[in-house]
Amino acid sequence: MPSRLSLLACLTSLLLAGPAFAAPDEGTSPQAATPASGPVEPLAGYDRFDVVAAHRAVLVPGSVWYPASARTYAITIGDNSVFHGTRALVGAAAQGGKHPLILLSHGSGGNMDGLGWLSSELAMRGALVVAVNHPGTTSGDSSPRRTPRIDQRAKDLSAALDTMLADPSFGPLIDRGRISALGFSLGGTTVLDLAGGHFQRTAFRDYCRRFKDQGDCVFFEKGGVDFDHLPEEMEADVRDPRISSIVAVEPGLTDALSQDSIVAMTLPVLLVGLGAPNPWRAVDVTASGSNLLAGLPNASLEMIRPASHFTFLGLCRPEAEKLLEDEQDDPVCTDPEGSDRATIHARVIDAVARFLGLAGAPSAASAAHQ
Repeated sequence: MPSRLSLLACLTSLLLAGPAFAAPDEGTSPQAATPASGPVEPLAGYDRFDVVAAHRAVLVPGSVWYPASARTYAITIGDNSVFHGTRALVGAAAQGGKHPLILLSHGSGGNMDGLGWLSSELAMRGALVVAVNHPGTTSGDSSPRRTPRIDQRAKDLSAALDTMLADPSFGPLIDRGRISALGFSLGGTTVLDLAGGHFQRTAFRDYCRRFKDQGDCVFFEKGGVDFDHLPEEMEADVRDPRISSIVAVEPGLTDALSQDSIVAMTLPVLLVGLGAPNPWRAVDVTASGSNLLAGLPNASLEMIRPASHFTFLGLCRPEAEKLLEDEQDDPVCTDPEGSDRATIHARVIDAVARFLGLAGAPSAASAAHQ
């Protein structure tokens, strides 16, 4: 799992504290969203909603990306000084029919809009992609002491699903037999928890005693987390039987999964690895790491290289690498030699779309990343 990105958290918290949406691009309006001439940019629809969750004292911010049937105004979602955002049609009417739904969980310190490059592409292939900002582990609100509460993160997704199923606009569009969950890093941990994974406090304590230099353990240490007194709630059973498949991209904490729960997790699982030249031990699910892959009854692994853990994040602005270096922040914009982040993203999109059986569509990744 990545450690806290102080600069990114600050930037994103400022964005989240502002208006719900940026103003339309100059010279456009809802009535004049379609250009008078030239090709029409293929875009997904986007909207936001609030999730009332019994386990939270605050509303959980949520978003949905979906295949649009009309054009409203286009704006850029998740744009900041480090990452390029993704263009979308705010509040556009959704395509009719039944659509698979994907619950999306961001990584530690991330946010729901930062993975717009993935959400928009899956939406244009026919899916509804529902994401949340997990309180306590999201941009501008991320604490080592709150991070072990992966049970709360899983419940965030279940509550978001409840909200969408009850929504008069989106509820009727959901194919209830095709509800999946996708997560990156701590989000991968979250969807494994949602699928029935049982995380054990003592197992995670022992892992961090053995691998003290791993990013997740270092992060907890910096926050003064007592590994002998991790919260009991992180072992709670939060399985959601409505989930029929999961995609876990570089999931963390898998050394803490009980063997019984791994064997019992019979639903289809796609594990995605990005490590190059070697994966981080903290997120390695092969025999050189936790070996989660071998234990799951119905799992496959898609290894996408050359890439690093951070390559899964959005496309970086040209000046971002130096900006992060000057701030002594994590090198989230530094990819391995020979790697092209847009190409890696396209391969991830294709792998996820194949696994979930989404409709093939001409990739708009290049347009969405501009």
